[in-house]
Amino acid sequence: MTKLRIILIFYGLMSLISCDDHQVFDNYQTVSDSWEKGEKVQFNLPKLDSTHAYNLFINIRNDNSYRYSNLFLISEMRFPNGKVITDTLEYEMAMPDGTWLGTGFTDLKENKLWYKENVSFTEEGEYNIILQHAMRKNGEVEGINSLEGITDVGFRIEYAKKP
Repeated sequence: MTKLRIILIFYGLMSLISCDDHQVFDNYQTVSDSWEKGEKVQFNLPKLDSTHAYNLFINIRNDNSYRYSNLFLISEMRFPNGKVITDTLEYEMAMPDGTWLGTGFTDLKENKLWYKENVSFTEEGEYNIILQHAMRKNGEVEGINSLEGITDVGFRIEYAKKP
């Protein structure tokens, strides 16, 4: 666990040092030792300029205890007017030979996953993104209750075009 904290501190420092002109919002939340089936991760988005288009990403950090080559998520985008857009998403996390996708020099890998492209936030008020896993084993109806190996879930907003 100490090794994981050192890695997270390193990533935090690198993000402060590095310059990213496209980044508007980038936030992570640590999940419990295993991401529980009903555990929802929520991001309250900052006020965004309605004249710009944005690209949205889901960031996932996983370690070697993650046992699957893909990840299923359910996302909800909640609009200020009460409208909710729900999506079921699938992302590849490993190549067929088992090599992890994502970046990182250690056992911890970071994946920047496309969510939505060229989105405009035209309504006044607060937008929310809610994510939860929807993993299940092949051939089984019941979902996986405790998903091990996912350490952090993040959400990132970037300008679609540099202003």
